[in-house]
Amino acid sequence: MSGAGENNERRSGQGRGGNAGGGRDGQGRSGGTRRGSRGSGGSDRRDAAGRQRHRGQGDGPRQYGTLNPSERARTADPSRAAAYEVLRAVQDDDAYANLALPAAIRRHGLDKRDAGFATELTYGALRGLGRLDAVIAMCTDRKLKQIDPNVLDALRLGTYQLLDMRVPAHAALSATVALTRDKVGAGAGGFVNAVLRRVSERETEEWDAAIVDAAKDETARLSVLTSHPEWIVRALRGALTTHGREAAELPELLEADNAAPVVNLVALPGLGDIEALEEAGAVRSELVPGALLAEAGGDPARLPGVDAGAARVQDAGSQLVARALAGAELPAGDRDVAWLDMCAGPGGKAALLGALAAERGAHLEANEVAQHRAKLVVEGMRAVEQDAWHVEVGDGRRYGKEAPGFFDRIMLDAPCSGLGALRRRPEARWRKQPSDIPALSALQEELLLAGLDALRPGGVLAYVTCSPHPAETLAVVEAVLHRRKDVRLLDTGAAVDSAALPATVAATRPADATIGSDTGSSVQLFPHAHGTDAMFMALLTRD
Repeated sequence: MSGAGENNERRSGQGRGGNAGGGRDGQGRSGGTRRGSRGSGGSDRRDAAGRQRHRGQGDGPRQYGTLNPSERARTADPSRAAAYEVLRAVQDDDAYANLALPAAIRRHGLDKRDAGFATELTYGALRGLGRLDAVIAMCTDRKLKQIDPNVLDALRLGTYQLLDMRVPAHAALSATVALTRDKVGAGAGGFVNAVLRRVSERETEEWDAAIVDAAKDETARLSVLTSHPEWIVRALRGALTTHGREAAELPELLEADNAAPVVNLVALPGLGDIEALEEAGAVRSELVPGALLAEAGGDPARLPGVDAGAARVQDAGSQLVARALAGAELPAGDRDVAWLDMCAGPGGKAALLGALAAERGAHLEANEVAQHRAKLVVEGMRAVEQDAWHVEVGDGRRYGKEAPGFFDRIMLDAPCSGLGALRRRPEARWRKQPSDIPALSALQEELLLAGLDALRPGGVLAYVTCSPHPAETLAVVEAVLHRRKDVRLLDTGAAVDSAALPATVAATRPADATIGSDTGSSVQLFPHAHGTDAMFMALLTRD
């Protein structure tokens, strides 16, 4: 059954008869969801037309399916197959969904409508994995780790359709069973059918209430309901208060992480055709010049200028911090020709900075430590005038010794946990561990110190992370300011406000914005407050 037509249907609680039954997996093991025992005969398992018998509700009579065996779908529809393949690639190959999904859409030849369905299903299942798993666990007596990972991903897709998409229950069940039969096997299809029938017996609100009842405390409740590991819930609560916001905003922030993000585009200055993008359906952003918003789903490469590199997919927050660095007034000196992007991969900020540098007669050196990511930077810069940039491969920390006091403007978009981009990289929340933070913080401090050595006196360096975690943001800046008495924090909030479109964003200035300076400030954006990734930025200079 095609996913496209179902995407606009409203789910109904009707027709959800039957329960989990005694489904079996590919090894013939019981699904563990029976409510009674089979009779010894087995001759009544199908009616005269060959329809499969299902268990009745409670002590009610046994029921038969509505489809003849010949009418059951045994192959996956392309949109669901694409979503399933992305989930498997994420689990088996550590693939990034934002890269794997467009490839799957092209591979299956999905049109815009089916691509939109596949996109919602893929990202929704990845974002909601914790909550979906909690529901699935209540519908089988197996532990989740005992379920074949291929089958578990199919169950996640089916459960997401039942709980969170406007797909009729009968369609979600039949299509997911067909997907399982096609991708895993007929026996596994029976098990999936049994579990999803149990899921379909309750409405979304009832399952959420059951999750709340099972939670040990507020952090656990938010963790399961919003599908964030508990350590991330605690970290984001701390990020809000550290950066001058209220802890009461936490549920809104967590929900913003789970909202399907609009595709953000940047028309590179002097290169991208904003009018052509608008004609293709994109809408200008109200946050930052040159930014546009496009409908989620489909292949962004189909939009005018994207394939040629004159327009790129890039979060508006990322665009804003790049423009703030380029537009910041240099505290001293007239020279403004040597720019550096210390950690340029995969190249989004580098492309925008390169285009801005070309307009102003400056030159951007884009550095990336990994060769394969350096190739992405080169690819992303292909539309920019080649005399305005070049790409280097190496550890960014070398610049402090190899080019002391040379650069006028430096972008240090430091490697970080990525907790600020969980809505765009939903799989990342399940890969990160709290033990990752100390090593990242140490690397960030080393890079920042090296970048300041490479900055000329009176130049400007932007320390940026796509994470609001206090250990990766203010703590790093504070540590460097403590060690380097020749370094000052600039008024980053004013620079960001100047780079933004008028009256659209007030820079989020933390309560302790005067770190190291009477006038300095940092900026922390949040998805629930600004509609961007949670980008942190601090502009620094050296005497």
